[in-house]
Amino acid sequence: MKNFRTISKIALVLIYLVIIAGSVVRMTGSGMGCPDWPKCFGYYIPPTHESQLLFKPDHSYKKGMMILLDSKQFMVAKKDFISTKTYDDNNWELYSTHDYAIYNPLHTWTEYINRLIGAFSGLPILILGVWSLWFFKKNKWIAVIALLTLFGMGFQAWLGKTVVDSNLAPYKITVHMVMALLIVAFILYLIFATKTSFKLQKYHSFFNTLLVVGIVLTLIQIVLGTQVRQFVDEQTKAMGYEKSLWLAQPELDFYIHRSTSILVLAINGYLWFINKKLNLGYKKINLVLSCILLEVFSGIMMYYFDFPFLSQPLHLVIASILFGIQMYILLEILHQKRMINKTIA
Repeated sequence: MKNFRTISKIALVLIYLVIIAGSVVRMTGSGMGCPDWPKCFGYYIPPTHESQLLFKPDHSYKKGMMILLDSKQFMVAKKDFISTKTYDDNNWELYSTHDYAIYNPLHTWTEYINRLIGAFSGLPILILGVWSLWFFKKNKWIAVIALLTLFGMGFQAWLGKTVVDSNLAPYKITVHMVMALLIVAFILYLIFATKTSFKLQKYHSFFNTLLVVGIVLTLIQIVLGTQVRQFVDEQTKAMGYEKSLWLAQPELDFYIHRSTSILVLAINGYLWFINKKLNLGYKKINLVLSCILLEVFSGIMMYYFDFPFLSQPLHLVIASILFGIQMYILLEILHQKRMINKTIA
């Protein structure tokens, strides 16, 4: 049980590293750094220079490998072959999944490292999925949640492919992020369910309900944040890196996102007050309030100080951590509720 819990903690850390890597990819605009999936330009290890993507005579090409033709379009090898002295169109077909045809080594390797971290994070989750079958008789929910986590990672991998194939469709990026948070929730359950000792805490019905409202608002804020981020991406394409102009005329999503942050702060501040006044024992609520204050601070920095370096990924990562802490507190509350029900029974 102890080792299972340790692997669950490792899986949680790796998932958060994936979220961090994904936010850096988004910040740097590297999402299309690898135009195909799961390989990168048809290679297991991507090229480091554009010259490696140019047509080469007498070169062994494998099916799926890509070349950049006339710096305007990607062509993909139809089959394994050795090229002749001149380019033969019969060996190639246009990569028509999308029309993105740019090679940027920084973007490529940023996206490639993101994929590597994602693949690596799947290993402990695979181990948990197999190992959990031994817990089925003792606690079937451990097995069910571990297998759902494994399924979720598979779905994330497939969704990652569709995100690339769609040339970063905004709604798919949002679903990708929400799915990552669901996996975080699953892993937190595995960590909590395999605990051997519990803190002295009190169940409070209103505190429980208000916390659920707080979690829902956090999810809404994250979704709204991805929409604001999409708007910023579009502004970047239209105006370049004139950061002061990105939110000069924001859409409604931005105003809702900013206004809702006040409600999030108020609700969680009240949760902190109830916990302290009634001595409920949920000390992690202090971390929740700290995360929210950091969120407000990073949001102010982005809006009033023209998006300082790393402020955008920091904003997203803190929101993801906030969600994780809230979910863990909810698990603590539900455990106390179960203990009360057992006592009554």
